[in-house]
Amino acid sequence: MHLEINNLSKQFDTRQGPVVALDDINMHVETGEFVCVVGASGSGKSTLLRLVAGLDMPTAGEITVDGQVVTGPGSDRGMIFQSYTLYPWMTVQKNVEFGLKLQGVGPRERREMASYYLDVVGLTKFARSLPKQLSGGMKQRVAIARTLASRPKIMLMDEPFGALDVQTKETMQQFMLDLWNRTGVSILMITHDVDEAVFLSQRIYVLTAHPGTIQREVFVDLPSDRTYTIRRDRTFQDYREGIMDLLRGKAAPALVS
Repeated sequence: MHLEINNLSKQFDTRQGPVVALDDINMHVETGEFVCVVGASGSGKSTLLRLVAGLDMPTAGEITVDGQVVTGPGSDRGMIFQSYTLYPWMTVQKNVEFGLKLQGVGPRERREMASYYLDVVGLTKFARSLPKQLSGGMKQRVAIARTLASRPKIMLMDEPFGALDVQTKETMQQFMLDLWNRTGVSILMITHDVDEAVFLSQRIYVLTAHPGTIQREVFVDLPSDRTYTIRRDRTFQDYREGIMDLLRGKAAPALVS
């Protein structure tokens, strides 16, 4: 899998005149990578992910997945939103099966695939539950299982843990990192949480605001099998502070070059 974003710009027309949300974005994600994009409000993070998902079209530039230009939504890109986007009248099992049904997968195969991915996310015993019977973190796991079941080339995550309380958020971050290590799925995730980005990713793109441009690409040289204790590590703190300095408009240390 190779996601390539070349010279991407996005402009919105408003009553006050044109507003440039993103300007000259160049970035990539390779097979099995976990890449985060961080930026303050107004940096165009969500707009960028919507463009990659094919939910909106760029004003200039292009996005390709394995050489194919993105012209709309596709099964090669699985999207996970901050809101859980589950169907409340469907059981957990049926929610995970839904995308497979749209793809024309037969009843038996989609039941087996959904059951497998529910096991992957640790929710087998909740297969017959309705979303209203689940916690926020569990709902997000169902959304992740549904996306994985459709076997996309890359998973796109739009601040997926932003609505969770601090403890659940940390639990889900660890879950996501463990899941990525087990499955090797390619992930592009946007977040405003610098700690989250350093904890999860191998590379981080730091956006400026008004308009959103890529200020720096940061390579995170930390072990892939991280646990919450790594947040106390001096190297982790250096990455965090360096990226925070970039977001504040200050010069960043050589560590995050």
